Formats: sequence, structure tokens, C-alpha cells
Amino acid sequence: MNAPNASGQRLLRALDAVTAERAEDAVLSVRDLTVRFRLRGGRTVAAVTGADFDLAAGECLALVGESGCGKSVLASALLGLLPGNAETSGTALTDGIDLLAADEKTLARTVRGRRVGLVPQSPAAHLTPVRTVRSQLEETVRALTATGRRARRKAAEDAAERAAFPAGHLDRYPHELSGGLAQRAATALALIGGARLLLADEPTTGLDRDLVDRTADELRRHADDGRALLLITHDLAAAERIADRVAVMYAGRIVEIAPAHRFFGPTGPRHPYARGLLNALPEREFTPIPGMPPELSALPEGCAFAPRCPLATELCATRPAFTAGLACHHPERPRA
Repeated sequence: MNAPNASGQRLLRALDAVTAERAEDAVLSVRDLTVRFRLRGGRTVAAVTGADFDLAAGECLALVGESGCGKSVLASALLGLLPGNAETSGTALTDGIDLLAADEKTLARTVRGRRVGLVPQSPAAHLTPVRTVRSQLEETVRALTATGRRARRKAAEDAAERAAFPAGHLDRYPHELSGGLAQRAATALALIGGARLLLADEPTTGLDRDLVDRTADELRRHADDGRALLLITHDLAAAERIADRVAVMYAGRIVEIAPAHRFFGPTGPRHPYARGLLNALPEREFTPIPGMPPELSALPEGCAFAPRCPLATELCATRPAFTAGLACHHPERPRA
């Protein structure tokens, strides 16, 4: 890999200093988070490999990447919601609790909903089918807050309004809701506990553009109130709207973390895959990334993006280390 020039060296030192400061102040500090799924016949799926990042109070980190790259698995690992054939390693600290090592009792009683809230990717699976949305919201208010009995109805209605869920649908059952309404109901439930860390896994799925913007803005307000938001999304427009930083995931590995203003601005991302994601947008070059992502059960030893990368060389047969927010042998040089 080419050695960075003087301005590049200054940037790397500055990034290291910011990373150290952020780790000390982090609401969530993830180190070497790895998830493997055991399959029949002794095979394994490398769903997440060596994820490292910190998330501070008041910050939104957008985790982006193609479907199947491991984004939702990472979120599920943080809440202990992986299936029985999953093996995790590394650490994920919040409020002194290692989420990867915590037992189910700790996760259920002191983490989920209280310290860490979740807007799920599949809201229908998280809504109780035989209870109305109102009753589920009021039950969540009772379980997670000190709101008195008489005030719970108003608190539930306020939560629904924050998530743009229409008051006229509160007494409906989940099966009577559209996909977009179910998504908004799940968002309302996640906001109730005022969790210091919120994981939003594709929270704008099924919403039109106006509702996407409204939902994104409400999630941003959650962070602006001094909490932290991990936004997992395919919607780069939503990420650009509210994110402070962007983490790009490819084939189970985070390959770049960059400030959002640089990622979406004239400088752009430094990793070829991240640049390809942006260039595929209709409002940009509308040029798809050639080829397909590799199977997570058969990853190459070197850079997983090399078969699709126009800059790949023999050097890419060796996996690049993740250093100063980047894992690439051929990054674009930082501009002065």
C-alpha cells in the first residue's frame, strides 16, 4: 500500500486522537465483534468479522452496505437475539455491561428496552398479534417508565405521534396494519423507554419519502437529546439526512468509517466499495457495482471486494488491516 503523504499522516494522527477520545466517552464501545454460524457438515458462516467502533452520546452512526453483509446480525448480537447455532466473540460495552457476555436474565431485565432500544427490521414479528397497538404501547409505558396509571394512555398516544403513527389506528390489531404502519408502531414502542442507546434496523422500510424523512428526524432527535443512535439502513438519503458518521460493511466486515460530511461531500469515501455504493445512486452516476458479493460461508483469504474492484492488484490477496477507519490496500488519498 502506498505510504500516506504528509497531509495523510496528519489525518491519520487526528483520527487516532478522535478515536481514543470517543472510546473514553462512548455509550457503546465495540471491539473485535465476531459472529459465526455453525452449519451441518462442519461448515461455518462468517456473518460478522472483527467489528470495531465507538458510539458517543448525541451521535448517530449509520451502518450501510448491501443486503446480507451482516448489518442486522451485528445488531442482533448486541441484544442477544441470535439463534442457538451462533458463536460470538469480542466485547460490546455499554454502561459497564458487556452485551456479548451478559446472560439472558441481565439482557431481559436491565438491557432490552431500558439501556438499549430496538426498532426491528421485521416489525410484524415483534408485535403481539392478539393485542391492539394501544394496549401494547400502554404496557410498554408501564414496564419501562414510572408513568402513573392515569397518564399511561396519554404517554402511549404521545409515543405514537412521535413515530407518525395515526391516532385513528391505535385500536387496531397488527394484522390490520400495512407494512408501513407496523414499522411506525414498532418505532413508537422502541422510543418509549428513552434508552440511552437505540438500534434502528431499517426503520424506514415500507414508508414513503415524507414519512422516511419524518421518521429519520424523530430518530435524530432521540440522539440530540443526549442518547446514541445506530442506524442500520439501505437508504443512503436517510443516512445523509441524520448521520454524524457512516460505517460501511462488506461481506461481514466494516471496511470504512468516515464522517458523514466527508462521506457524502465532494471528497467522498476512500474505499472503492463505499464509492461504488454512492455511484450506484440514481442522483449520482447510477452505475451499479459489477458482480455479486461473496458467500459468507466461502470468503476469500484476501480482500473480499477484490473480485469486484477495479483497483485490485496482487496485493489484495492479503486481507488489509482496519487502520484509522479504513481497510483497503488502494484507498483514495486524503485531500489536504
